[in-house]
Amino acid sequence: MMNPWRLRLLSQLDTLGTVRAVAQAANLSPSSVSQQLAVLEAETRTQLLERTGRRVRLTSAGLILARRARAILDHMDSVETELRGFGDEPAGLVRLGAFQSAIHSMAVPAVTRLVREYPHLEIELLELEPHESVPALRVGDADIVITTTDFDELPLGPDLDLVPLAKDPILLVVPPEHPAAGRGAADLAAYADEPWAFDMPQSYMANLTQRLCRQSGFEPQVVCRFSNYMMTLQHVEAGLSIALLPGLAVDRRYRVVTRELATPLTRTITAAIRRGSPPRAAVRAMLDALRHFPDLPLSGRE
Repeated sequence: MMNPWRLRLLSQLDTLGTVRAVAQAANLSPSSVSQQLAVLEAETRTQLLERTGRRVRLTSAGLILARRARAILDHMDSVETELRGFGDEPAGLVRLGAFQSAIHSMAVPAVTRLVREYPHLEIELLELEPHESVPALRVGDADIVITTTDFDELPLGPDLDLVPLAKDPILLVVPPEHPAAGRGAADLAAYADEPWAFDMPQSYMANLTQRLCRQSGFEPQVVCRFSNYMMTLQHVEAGLSIALLPGLAVDRRYRVVTRELATPLTRTITAAIRRGSPPRAAVRAMLDALRHFPDLPLSGRE
């Protein structure tokens, strides 16, 4: 009989690519991961791994099992919830991943509503940027994520079901005393000599801002990088930089001015779940809360 925990390790190997990466994700040593995968081979009586030089890769049989493992594990979670005796009532643990600006505006209101309605529901909220959330969803570290379909570096494949939630504009953010404050739409080429605040490397907003600046004919002068939008807004408010931010990230408590871009740009905010067996009642409840919660401050809601 196959062990679910070992199936999870195999699924992670398919997604993350190396035993070392799986070990880091599972908080194990690489040798422990290798041992557990060897046990899984013995349990299945099938060669799942083959060594090429110093690396290990999945055999054809290993790929098949790894890609079926997630559906198997999801089905086991669903059965376990049913056996708890709650029927169709949402129950058990749901792990929701969301990028920073969606947490306070979307995730927290939805979670607040659900935990009041369903006393047997447990929700774990994870801050995950788009480049982190989709891999976490695929390996089973999250059950549902709020992400964007516009992150070109990490396309959303047919293994995921997508639920559109909203459109969010990308805005230029400048200090209130900036000469451009109060003008019309912003042409980024006019800001080639400005100091820029950026998100962390390889994040959605860092890559997007760099791409838009280069398309406008200049390399931005990056004077700071923050993983927290509040710190970015504080830096801009102090007159030390300008930035591109999603509309949801602009907290009104900060004295900054926003301007739409001369070529308007929006990001599509989307909920994603793994495709396979029908989602558990708890996951369906979370999706419904995100789609229908009446007080979400979203623009261009679909």
